[in-house]
Amino acid sequence: MSDERPIGVFDSGVGGLTVVRSIIDDLPNEAIVYYGDSGRAPYGPRSLEEIRGFAVQIAQHLQRADVKLIVVACNSATAAALPEVAAAVTVPVIGVIEPAVRTAVTATRNNRVGLIGTLATVGSGAYHRAVEATGAGVELFAEACPLFVEFVENGDTTSPELQEAAAHYLAPLRQANVDTLILGCTHYPLLRGAIQHVMGPDVLLISSADETASDVYDVLASAGALRQQGHPVHRFECSGDPERFASLGRRFLGPEFAGAVTVSFEPVTTA
Repeated sequence: MSDERPIGVFDSGVGGLTVVRSIIDDLPNEAIVYYGDSGRAPYGPRSLEEIRGFAVQIAQHLQRADVKLIVVACNSATAAALPEVAAAVTVPVIGVIEPAVRTAVTATRNNRVGLIGTLATVGSGAYHRAVEATGAGVELFAEACPLFVEFVENGDTTSPELQEAAAHYLAPLRQANVDTLILGCTHYPLLRGAIQHVMGPDVLLISSADETASDVYDVLASAGALRQQGHPVHRFECSGDPERFASLGRRFLGPEFAGAVTVSFEPVTTA
């Protein structure tokens, strides 16, 4: 059995392309429809209610594009809205928090795990609940790094300003003696070099991208929904400037990024 429909993936910007990269590597026959909500980014400073509205809106848009599965490739949206997104569509939905936690609690040697994320992700407590649910006896130390997304969205992965911000944000985690660090935002793997430099070579950095791609494979294989045809055609959409989005997309994803089109929505109303 073969399901030729694409996989839907969305994020607040280009960060979710780290997840797309892993999906393409694991499932090269699969077509992707990606939505980057760059016009309303960053999500981190926004309220959980507002993020929830955006996430449901985008997921319903992807379902109208006839995707067979949706990946919420945004930690803020996963933390704020995963159950609501799953309830709003009729296809399977996968988030990025549980895969990262599963890997981190297995990998830690001293049961002291760090987490970095946006204000929304850290403030939601979603990672703490996910760690507690494992029953692994792991202590989680969380720090919000609100400027990291802006550095990535500006294409900055090496500047002195970035190095200074990384040293400031990560100092409490170094003091906490964590041996494993969850990169709790899909933008953050693009800053892996700077983060590893500050944390040191003995700290294991965990990105949810690879584990999330494995979950996508498992869900599709179990449903007999893997695409058997080769030469997939990907589509990239954004809510902001498509030229700027495409420039970053090509830099971070590579040759699979053929360009972006703008798709905008009506404003979300919140109670």
